[in-house]
Amino acid sequence: MAINEKYQAVIGLEVHAQLSTQTKLFSGDSTAFGNAPNTQVSPISLAHPGSLPKLNQLAIDYAVKMGLACECAIAQQSFFARKNYFYPDLPKGYQISQHTDPICVGGKVWIKTADGERAVQLNRIHLEEDAGKSIHDLDPHYSCIDLNRAGTPLIEIVTEPDLFSAEEAWQYVTEIRKLVRWIGICDGNMEEGSLRCDANISVKLKGASALGTKVEVKNLNSIRNVKKAIEFEIQRIITALENGETIQQQTRSFNADNDTTFAIRDKEEANDYRYFPDPDLPAIQLTTAYIDAIKASLPVLPQQRIQAYQVSYQLSAYDAGQLCEEKWMGDYFEAVIQQTQQFKMVANWLLGPVKQLLNEKQCTIDQLGLSPTSLAAMIELIAQGQLNFSLAASKLLPALLHATIPVNELAEQLNLIQVNDADDLALWVNEVIAAMPDKVLEYQKGKKGLIGLFVGEVKKKSKGKADPKLVTSLLEQKLNA
Repeated sequence: MAINEKYQAVIGLEVHAQLSTQTKLFSGDSTAFGNAPNTQVSPISLAHPGSLPKLNQLAIDYAVKMGLACECAIAQQSFFARKNYFYPDLPKGYQISQHTDPICVGGKVWIKTADGERAVQLNRIHLEEDAGKSIHDLDPHYSCIDLNRAGTPLIEIVTEPDLFSAEEAWQYVTEIRKLVRWIGICDGNMEEGSLRCDANISVKLKGASALGTKVEVKNLNSIRNVKKAIEFEIQRIITALENGETIQQQTRSFNADNDTTFAIRDKEEANDYRYFPDPDLPAIQLTTAYIDAIKASLPVLPQQRIQAYQVSYQLSAYDAGQLCEEKWMGDYFEAVIQQTQQFKMVANWLLGPVKQLLNEKQCTIDQLGLSPTSLAAMIELIAQGQLNFSLAASKLLPALLHATIPVNELAEQLNLIQVNDADDLALWVNEVIAAMPDKVLEYQKGKKGLIGLFVGEVKKKSKGKADPKLVTSLLEQKLNA
């Protein structure tokens, strides 16, 4: 047995998602990203004596939304605690978080694995405030502190130790990012710190019941780094175990320059933080009516939409999944199919030429200027045989952007309407056959693949306007006569 096959990795993830509120969790300070350092602060976020926190209602709404989307139990009563810890960039000297009584309990997130889909079990989702940011590379002698982020509302999504490979962790974080964007509570921009991940990793012998010693890798700020850090840690721990070393419980950081991790401190236990209920914040009390109203406000979730597209529109699992990678794509698909029943063609266009155009122009679908009505009308022309796909994609689609005239009129102006007049087609076909007697002979001797050559020549003569299906049929009739 290979060394790696002797062991089983066990992974738990803590994903921190900054909530897309305009103000902080306990003050009216702005949460906008990218402003000058220390310009989004107030006596509350600076922890001036006598300043008191006031809870942001929208942050509660967003936390409950995420909990419902993950099938958590929503606590009708939850509390904030003070987590005492030396944060150089959190002026109070403690963080306000939820400890024993989180707002969301349990739950699950579905991921795709090599063996099919499965649910990753969650432990909890809780609310807390973010710390500020320490910057170590601006001054050769001092660390700089930017407190703009201090107090920004976070939810921390905590799994059970229910992931068993770096690939599964990668899939999980991908699904979390999609979900927070889908329900509109976080922009998911890991490069801006809006979504960050801590990974708890242990390794045990396969079949053993007890977990190995846990190591935590902090502040992974890209999905790639999550995967790379876990891969490195698993291998590091296995190598240490094989060498008879004792694994130390510690907190580590990831070096993205060489895809390795390094120790930064021994891991603290919960009692090191000296949690106690925050005396300045009353319990969060949620009514059944409130929870039901939040539930009613949720959009149809990705898993539900994927299933519906397969059942209602007979799309493949792949197409349905691709359409639901981002909410705007599914919303746009649904807007188009209100005006055409060509479900598969709509999916093909969105996942092909439209997506390619968006990538080329580096813009959103709203900025692109392609209305669902125009796309549906173009697809109907193709389905009716009046347009061919190639000309529609290369000529008509770009012309439709911000167009103000009907699609059929624009297609006519561009001379793109397909010719299916029998006389015109017969003329082009006869000219091509007459010009290629040697190829005709080869075809008639059995080289049937040459039909594509003949169709291509007719297409050139017609400047792309000849209906390829009719041309193929007419060529086969004449060549086989």
